[in-house]
Amino acid sequence: MPAETPEHPAAAGPPPLIRILQEFTLEANRYVDAAGGRNDMHRTDLNALAVIMRHTARGETVTPGILRNELNLSSPATTALIDRLHGSGHVVREREGPDRRQVQLRMTPKAYRDGSAMFLPLARNMGDAMAGFTPEELATVTRFMNSMIEATIRAAQEAGQDAAQAQPGTGDAAVVRPPG
Repeated sequence: MPAETPEHPAAAGPPPLIRILQEFTLEANRYVDAAGGRNDMHRTDLNALAVIMRHTARGETVTPGILRNELNLSSPATTALIDRLHGSGHVVREREGPDRRQVQLRMTPKAYRDGSAMFLPLARNMGDAMAGFTPEELATVTRFMNSMIEATIRAAQEAGQDAAQAQPGTGDAAVVRPPG
């Protein structure tokens, strides 16, 4: 660690581990942008597919409202997103079950193929990096990362509440939907 100077106080900036997490996030975002860009997909498109995949893996129905809430989008932006994903062959709209008015979103086999191809280099390189750690070390890191995700979700909820309270005229009537 560099010595404390007036230009570089020791307490300046986040702790080293937080800086590493920030750098990981930045590099992951760069990868998503590069992989999506090569496939003419926006980051929001890829995030939407991740949301659909996560809910589908849990056996849950995915609706436009779920995407809107989880991605913090307006209704028109959600419709445009679904139109793009449908037009690219990554999502189909279905109406099943007792309420046929409700649109349900499902990923297509093409979406799974394209996603696998886009993220194969990342998965391969991360797998190689993880091979250098013991199962116990990976268990500790997994627990740590889950805690960081939960902390980030709580911080986003607080930030959303703070933003709603700062808006003039919202008062107690403000409804804040936390992302995720």
